[in-house]
Amino acid sequence: MEDYSNKKESNYLPFHITIETKDNNTITSLTNIIKYYASKYNYVDNKNSINLSLYKLDKSEDLEKYFKDNGIITITDLDSLGMQDVIYHKKFFYNLSELTKGRNITILAGKKDVLNSFLLEDNNLKNIYCFNLVGVNPTVQDVYNEINNKTTLSDELNIKVLDYITETYPKSEDSFTTYVDNLYKYISFNKDVPEVEKMKSVDEVFEELNELVGLEKVKNSLHDLVDLITLKNKTKDELKINNVNLHMVFLGNPGTGKTTVARMIGSILYNLKYIKQNKLIEVSSKDLVAEYVGQTAVKTMNVIEKAMGGILFIDEAYALADKNGENSYNGECIATLIKAMEDYRDELVVIFAGYTKEMQDFLDSNSGIVSRIGYTLEFDDYTNEELIEIFKGMVKKSGFSLDEDAIEVVNDLINKNRDTKNFGNARFVRNMFEKTVINHAKNTKNNKRKDILKTITKKDITL
Repeated sequence: MEDYSNKKESNYLPFHITIETKDNNTITSLTNIIKYYASKYNYVDNKNSINLSLYKLDKSEDLEKYFKDNGIITITDLDSLGMQDVIYHKKFFYNLSELTKGRNITILAGKKDVLNSFLLEDNNLKNIYCFNLVGVNPTVQDVYNEINNKTTLSDELNIKVLDYITETYPKSEDSFTTYVDNLYKYISFNKDVPEVEKMKSVDEVFEELNELVGLEKVKNSLHDLVDLITLKNKTKDELKINNVNLHMVFLGNPGTGKTTVARMIGSILYNLKYIKQNKLIEVSSKDLVAEYVGQTAVKTMNVIEKAMGGILFIDEAYALADKNGENSYNGECIATLIKAMEDYRDELVVIFAGYTKEMQDFLDSNSGIVSRIGYTLEFDDYTNEELIEIFKGMVKKSGFSLDEDAIEVVNDLINKNRDTKNFGNARFVRNMFEKTVINHAKNTKNNKRKDILKTITKKDITL
């Protein structure tokens, strides 16, 4: 740029750049550097700049106005282009190829795989974007130094901080800046480091699963799934076994253990190295669907980004049904989810959960979802005997004992309520137990005998 400005170089060289990074601060910093020198040496016709998110770019908008009003254009969220229709898709690439012929600088920023997919869509762009900046992930030592620069640590805390960073930073999906900021805030407030979650082995997770009352079909399905993954891992590429499709549908009424099992699946898949993080992001339709046109894809993709590396659990997913194309917002959400399930199948597991009948209607209305589901797990309603066992387990875990006469009252209340709409199964039992404890406290407020204080009787059982 300087040589061209000083007329040492006669040819105008177009600087169109890709930045491989997931860190927004890095993108901003590099863009500011480029903007500074482009302005200093009058290398662009217009010294204004803009960050253009393709999530927020409306189909009706023309790229030309952005290139006319800005000399430096940073384009992000490239993967959202695949959610658009084919005509818009082609028009976008044609316009981008033409508009980069002027005196401007464009920057494509994102993760490596997203950039590669984007550039493969158009041969012209591969030739145009010949300057590639690759973000290098900071090391554990870099994080440790940054924390030390921000705060003074005691000798004991110094060792704990380094141990914590060594254990957690390589596994974290957070950017360097986010990781450092979160850790610094925690240390400043607590004068300690967060507790590192102890991972359970697959055997330990199954031991917990097997201790759950009922769920025999689910337990058998998960044992079969783990056996298949284990066989594939042991034999590597020696057997022609297709990659395991782990996107799932959970069918069942409220309180049948769907969320609990989803968390266990997270631990199992993390142990088997099928997901990078043992995390579950639980959402419903209101967390995915926006109120205005064009915002749903952004909102849905933000949730997907949070779940990346782990499990996205969508409860009451039938609320997303877009029957006969009547709800464009829901349709936009489903299109975004379908694309993410395909594009990020090695980085994300999506679980759709809800009532059996409504979920079946939802799946029947969308073949795109069905074709991407690998497993369907059915969560049967608990029997009376199983619900009583769950109640007994809650009583025991809380340190109480249960009078035999009380069990009959529990059974009667279950019978009276199990045919009501949206009967909550284990949720119903938990609610009954919590109210029973409150009632027991009231009934024994004038008593000091430990055996009475610790025994639930039939007069305590209530709803």
